[in-house]
Amino acid sequence: MNMNFSFCSTSFEISYAASDNVLRFPVARRLLFSPNFDEKWKRNYISLPCLRGSTGKVLGSSRFVPGQLEDSSIVKKSLQRREPVEKLGVVRTLLIDNYDSYTFNIYQALSTINGVPPVVIRNDEWTWEEAYHYLYEDVAFDNIVISPGPGSPMCPADIGICLRLLRECRDIPILGVCLGHQALGYVHGAQVVHAPEPVHGRLSGIEHDGNILFSDIPSGRNSDFKVVRYHSLIIDKESLPKELVPIAWTIYDDTGSFSEKNTGSPLGNGSVIPVSEKLENRSHWPTSHVDGKQNRHILMGIMHSSLPHYGLQFHPESIATTYGSQLFKNFKDITVDYWSRSKSPSLLRRNINDTANMQVTGATQFLKELSRNRFRGNGSSYYENPKKSLFVAKTNGVDVFDLADLSYSKPHVKLLRLKWKKHERLAHKLGGARNIFIELFGKNRGNDTFWLDTSSSDKARGRFSFMGGKGGSLWKQMTFSLSDQSEITSKHAGHLLIEDSQGSTEKRFLEEGFLDFLRKELASISYDEKDFTGLPFDFCGGYVGCIGYDIKVECGMPINLHKSKAPDACFFFEDNVVAIDHHLDDVYVLSLYEEGTTESSFLNDTEEKLTNLRVSSTGKWKDQTLPAIDSSQCKERFIPDKSKEQYINDVESCMAYIKDGESYELCLTTQNRRKLGNADSLGIYLHLRERNPAPYAAFLNFSNANLSICCSSPERFLKLDRNGMLEAKPIKGTVARGSTPEEDELLKLQLKLSEKNQAENLMIVDLLRNDLGRVCEPGSVHVPNLMDVESYTTVHTMVSTIRGLKKPDISPVECVRAAYPGGSMTGAPKLRSVEILDSLENCSRGLYSGSIGYFSYNGTFDLNIVIRTVVIHEDEATIGAGGAIVALSNPEDEFEEMILKTRAPANAVLEFCNDPRRQ
Repeated sequence: MNMNFSFCSTSFEISYAASDNVLRFPVARRLLFSPNFDEKWKRNYISLPCLRGSTGKVLGSSRFVPGQLEDSSIVKKSLQRREPVEKLGVVRTLLIDNYDSYTFNIYQALSTINGVPPVVIRNDEWTWEEAYHYLYEDVAFDNIVISPGPGSPMCPADIGICLRLLRECRDIPILGVCLGHQALGYVHGAQVVHAPEPVHGRLSGIEHDGNILFSDIPSGRNSDFKVVRYHSLIIDKESLPKELVPIAWTIYDDTGSFSEKNTGSPLGNGSVIPVSEKLENRSHWPTSHVDGKQNRHILMGIMHSSLPHYGLQFHPESIATTYGSQLFKNFKDITVDYWSRSKSPSLLRRNINDTANMQVTGATQFLKELSRNRFRGNGSSYYENPKKSLFVAKTNGVDVFDLADLSYSKPHVKLLRLKWKKHERLAHKLGGARNIFIELFGKNRGNDTFWLDTSSSDKARGRFSFMGGKGGSLWKQMTFSLSDQSEITSKHAGHLLIEDSQGSTEKRFLEEGFLDFLRKELASISYDEKDFTGLPFDFCGGYVGCIGYDIKVECGMPINLHKSKAPDACFFFEDNVVAIDHHLDDVYVLSLYEEGTTESSFLNDTEEKLTNLRVSSTGKWKDQTLPAIDSSQCKERFIPDKSKEQYINDVESCMAYIKDGESYELCLTTQNRRKLGNADSLGIYLHLRERNPAPYAAFLNFSNANLSICCSSPERFLKLDRNGMLEAKPIKGTVARGSTPEEDELLKLQLKLSEKNQAENLMIVDLLRNDLGRVCEPGSVHVPNLMDVESYTTVHTMVSTIRGLKKPDISPVECVRAAYPGGSMTGAPKLRSVEILDSLENCSRGLYSGSIGYFSYNGTFDLNIVIRTVVIHEDEATIGAGGAIVALSNPEDEFEEMILKTRAPANAVLEFCNDPRRQ
């Protein structure tokens, strides 16, 4: 079909109008005209203001007044099919995901408050006919929540079906959050404009009028009702039509950091009226005028004067918003009250046998991507049979929120047995982990070895190190590279090379990608828990290696715009492992073998080597005396891919995207390169760990890929322990150490109190809560440590900890897939941010921004974030670095932060390579 109109730019071009109140929006590179957009809906949007003109840009300040209901019988049909909600004891929510990275924080909250998990669909996943079927024929939902998201309600690709729901579902309670709030205003004719300033990850005090949505919540700037805001756009209060009523607001300059807003300020004068009282006397309907407070106030909440539709500009689901759970509970109470007052409560709705298992098979595009093979051939997909009842999907197919491996045919299952031996208080006597690695695995420059190295001197940050090399009969090396664009049959297909301990090689083409291969490999292993009972750590052998940033295409992210020169994933299967307990100074030797085969001699051979080891035997490796050098005097320094001017221009582009609501935070990066020749990568790593010790450091050498990785990362990506607890520890906020103790303490305090750094950290904490919320038990995701400052040899960093209990049927690899790539390296919302960053960055990040770690054969894993790392591939060393760009960023400062993050690994390489003893 040929249509002669342009609805939005597809090149992320930003154009600014003369007035700050007139917006021009780029559109995400998601296709509006996908099979899930019905033709009638498309035609309706052609006449929208944002579709006019032929320049490829969007003018978004015009009003859109919707038409009337197309079928006036909808209200009657809905009322006739329902009975009071309280009789069921649960409230069933349809949660619309606008491609946001905080939607599953709402999902987690509603799961516990409503008594049943919501059904989550993306905004372009159902046609209106499908939505109508579930809402009015199956009567499957009691209310609707519209999530935040990037972009604007004026662009159909950003808002999807949400405008139609707000227009047509006049008899169903709806709550819109952020973008959903703006959509509620826009669909009734209000204008959406730039806010006085973008506000992301910052807190504000809220005043409200006592509306029922704010029951049991105080009001006023001096109260303890503080909310987190993530928005660049607002509803223009002057354009608010009479049918929309303001119910909450904030003063435009009332923003601050987490520490400023959480100082225990006393409650304000705002009254707190219980919800029961409001429901009884119906006193929650406000006037449409905020008396005497228009000029300095920004709308933070609205409601429809006659429909059960509400909007909140702020984010109640954020970890730092107070009374967020109460807001969702109040919306549940509003829903219960609404249906209890319906006109035909005696007519029973459809009989529901198991409400708690209400899910839609393949409901969200992201989770459909995660479980894409599970629905082939089982006849359970809603895309094949959209009229199927929602509530039988659990019995006929796999619940996508369980991400279980049930529908895969199991490969040959092999039983692995573990033998291990503990050598008490031995590590220090042998000179520590460094000397042990060199003696056992350091020959031939450490070829085909790994070392997951807790090299930090602060033992509280890391207790165990693991090391190994080319081992027994089960050992193998795997190298995976994504296909070139010309070869692609799916965006995650690629080539895998497998080499065993005898040197034999096998090549495979992986149609479904590396993570799918790894998941199947782990699923093919069985074990006896008694074998590792008594070990104080989780890694007992299995897969050790690295995953590159571009593997994001296997995790619901868009197709890569750049191809990595280095492999996209490299792993060993390690059957022989040495572990060091840095707290107790113990050394463990472990050996895996397949049941029915001969046990390896590794335990005895290693014990003999350890017995004969003397500290002096590796004295020649000691290089702590290498002098520090001025890198600017080196002839062959690391050269950044982008000049300072180019990098600053990219920062400014990021800030423009943020201003227009396309992202809350963008983690911009670049690469720094230097030719090395035939360098000693192990020697470089040994010097790096001396100069910049870190808790998640690593050395990896893959000889068949001509690849070595020297990593001094301070950041954990994700860990799963044997109790099923997932943990993420994102870093956002970094400053250099001071030259004196006094200066050092001052810099540390400045970092701790920095509004910009707290905003960066808070945004990523909420993002990681969302990612864990996809795969964790409802109510289990929590933040035991928020914005702690940790000190390392060269920098102070701001670190938070997020934990959650994994759902039992979800595989370890699917946990990683749900959160990859790490949000601290993308920004939020993740999908849109990755799209923007791919368009700004001029090469692949390669292994930088990916992960290094292990997947143990017993179902546990621990992965870092690849930062502060030297990647040596085919005689070239690269160091990736960057930083989070937010609305408060200063472009010059962002460039200096990027340079700061390269300093430690770059200086380690230069000092090592320029040492005259190595010439």
